Amino acid sequence: MNEWQKKSPLDWEKYLNKMVKVAAVEKLDYEGWVVTVDPVSASIILATFLEDEKVSISVVLGHAVQEVEILQEGDEEMRQRLSTIFAPEESKAYSPEELEKRKNSLKTWLEANHIPVTEQSESGGTLCVAGVLTIEPPYGPEACSSSNEIILSRVQGLVQGYLEKQQ
Repeated sequence: MNEWQKKSPLDWEKYLNKMVKVAAVEKLDYEGWVVTVDPVSASIILATFLEDEKVSISVVLGHAVQEVEILQEGDEEMRQRLSTIFAPEESKAYSPEELEKRKNSLKTWLEANHIPVTEQSESGGTLCVAGVLTIEPPYGPEACSSSNEIILSRVQGLVQGYLEKQQ
């Protein structure tokens, strides 16, 4: 086990969102922004930004890491870019006004289709369908939650259909 693998996740956390140079076995060097470090294998996930907003991802396996040198500190903008690399396209940020509009529109549509829906005021904008399913912001099919898989599947299908008609 090498020195890098012996470090704790708290030690690795110091490298997040920073430009680093990783010296690996066989005299290979890798440079990039640290997206994350796998706590089990100690592997480092590096991102390099190319032209046209494309991103190149490299994985340096933990057992191959010999030394990690910090080249540059990341600013808030870089931290934000790195945090959205693996986020799905549809998970864009909505303003509070947009969320309120989406919630009210979906609630109105569900009520118009005779689906019982209430708003849980203590949870800050969560819709509750028939007392067995919740829909969290941003009110898409992936934001539905229920222990009843049949109801979950059907309501997700309805919400997906509703969103497709909106576009």
